[in-house]
Amino acid sequence: MTASETESPLGKPSDYPSTYTPALLFAIDRARNRSTLGIEGELPFFGTDIWNAWELTWLAKNGQPQVAECEVRVPAASPNIVESKSLKLYLNAFSMSSFSSADEVAATIRSDLSACTGGDVLVQLRQPADTPLPKIAAAPGDSLDNADVHCETWEVDPALLSADASQPVSETLHSHLLRSLCPVTNQPDSGTLLLSYTGPRIDRAGLLRYIVSYRLHNDFHESCVERMFLDLRQHCGCESLSVYARYQRRGGIDINPYRSSDFVPVENLRLWRQ
Repeated sequence: MTASETESPLGKPSDYPSTYTPALLFAIDRARNRSTLGIEGELPFFGTDIWNAWELTWLAKNGQPQVAECEVRVPAASPNIVESKSLKLYLNAFSMSSFSSADEVAATIRSDLSACTGGDVLVQLRQPADTPLPKIAAAPGDSLDNADVHCETWEVDPALLSADASQPVSETLHSHLLRSLCPVTNQPDSGTLLLSYTGPRIDRAGLLRYIVSYRLHNDFHESCVERMFLDLRQHCGCESLSVYARYQRRGGIDINPYRSSDFVPVENLRLWRQ
């Protein structure tokens, strides 16, 4: 169940409990942001939100601290997202709580986040002795950032997008110039955008200007990616389309929404700024 916006910890001074407190989790209804994008009823995409928490720690039964990286996958079809600060407070609260094993910690997090989001959340912990550990990956496809493009639009403008129907292609592109703003705190969220599509060739200069136009846009990570997916499909006529944002971490957590026209698994890439 979602709470009222006045109860959200986002943008407010907070206590930092050091023992397991599931009540810290705060749900945000996806439908509120999706309605502004014209999304009603059945979703026009598949996808998942991948959260990587790099500072998870708890106590073994003998009191010895344990550490792990925690990967969380929230299905895009879940009715709620978890407000990011509440998730940070929730995970930090494990620090002085005792658990019998990493499996118990993972099962606890999965149960709590599934209840909060209303979806079947997947959780995986990786500890130092586990192999393979995540490695830095190169962004796939061609970079848009080498072009000498004049940018002057600082709010989202889908009219910047265009495609040439006489040149059908299948290609993967990326840009490291993605930046948006938190809708509550106004803090910047920077990352890399990965785009794969089949259809009319998208004008790369216009696409880069469109990505840069998010620079002062206030919205959650998930909503930015969903807006991009809808704009690209509408203005470029993509037959198949995947939009994947890999944001930098804040508070020890990076958020990585993925939306696709096709039901395919997505790899949890770790890029150079993550």
